[in-house]
Amino acid sequence: MYSSATLRHYMNDNGPLILDGGLATELEAQGAKLQGDPLWSARLLHTNPQFIRDAHYRFLLSGADVITTATYQASISGFINHLDVSSECARELLMSGVHVAKETVERFICDSHSTGQRYPMVAGSVGPYGASLQNGSEYTGAYAEQMSIEELKVWHRPQVDCLAAAGADLIAFETIPSIKEAEALVELLREFPNCKAWLSFSCKDGKCISDGSSFTDAVQIANRSKQLVAVGVNCCPPTLVEPLLDSARSLLSPDMCWVVYPNSGEEWDTEQGWQTSGETSVSIPQLSHTWKKQGAALIGGCCRIGPAQIAELKQQLKGSCTSPASTV
Repeated sequence: MYSSATLRHYMNDNGPLILDGGLATELEAQGAKLQGDPLWSARLLHTNPQFIRDAHYRFLLSGADVITTATYQASISGFINHLDVSSECARELLMSGVHVAKETVERFICDSHSTGQRYPMVAGSVGPYGASLQNGSEYTGAYAEQMSIEELKVWHRPQVDCLAAAGADLIAFETIPSIKEAEALVELLREFPNCKAWLSFSCKDGKCISDGSSFTDAVQIANRSKQLVAVGVNCCPPTLVEPLLDSARSLLSPDMCWVVYPNSGEEWDTEQGWQTSGETSVSIPQLSHTWKKQGAALIGGCCRIGPAQIAELKQQLKGSCTSPASTV
């Protein structure tokens, strides 16, 4: 794990860090069949980890400073139930998400043949409990009404433990729809004192996270943690980012920054998949300058954002990029 000082140096001294895009989006673009799979992209950790390495590599070629593991929908119980493996094997599979990403970073650095080359980081992805339910509830948070903070901590603890033990540079708590779940994660993080993390929420509009709680309240929950390096939003339409950050601009702890990685602007329907809502992914690079001015130090994309858009984002924010390769 990086120290807070090192992370702040990376985030503040060389402009915003560029995050990758939608890993599952890129995997599907290359032929992976993930739709409807209860393990989503995490299944490939078992069946075809090279496919994941190749997708990570394409995002690195496109300029990503941070790649996120294929563990968003992974869990010990999920691997046991859907792969019929032992608990020890399930734990190894979850840890392999970090190992696969780190191996890809090493390959990228080696292939670059350049001293002083940026050394990308690996963020261990932890999705919300609702992702395991496969009913779209990571965009409502309704499940949290029936769960206690302790129950949510029990669910998330093995995932965080595995990602930390495998050596993730930081933990990415992603697409969190519930204020209660955010409280659980902030409390749980204290059990891993050497871990740094970011906390990003799914949001329903320009003021509220998905369960209807205000984004300002969500930011105040994040402020309770000395281990969080960033708080923000992901997998929401790009146009919601500016008003959300603006709503809580006076509340952000001086020790934290914003993390922002919206989707393409399309909307997810649990029965029909992604539905066009009139926006396109091009708005992310266009709007990124505003987010940077608002204090975003980690900027990238989520669902439906591929290497080409990350390359464009890199060009917009830093003036240089490497074109994504068609083969790896």
